[in-house]
Amino acid sequence: MAKGIETFERRQRRNRARIKKRAPEGVLRLSVFRSNKNISAQIIDDVKGHTLVAATSLAKDFDKKLNGGNKASAEAIGKIIAERAKKAGVSKVVFDRGAYIYHGRVKALAESARSGGLEF
Repeated sequence: MAKGIETFERRQRRNRARIKKRAPEGVLRLSVFRSNKNISAQIIDDVKGHTLVAATSLAKDFDKKLNGGNKASAEAIGKIIAERAKKAGVSKVVFDRGAYIYHGRVKALAESARSGGLEF
């Protein structure tokens, strides 16, 4: 395996271990994935192993004018995930940034999800 992939996975495991240690049992996790061209988020129930709510810039109903790889699309995905979470009855989650630093698109998604009504 390439060294870059190993370090990425190590950062991801380290962050998720911190989340599981500090978060109360049964709290849902808002997980973020970003690539160069797209961004996606999902709310996961780790106890059951199910994804309750998901939103991605690859979806057919997503506004293609937003490109998917910029802050505006990350903000849109944050609002969508917050709306869908409200419909599913979810209000409190723990934020899982994965191996990504809390900056740029990840931060924009988190702040728009907060302004949409999610607590974390």
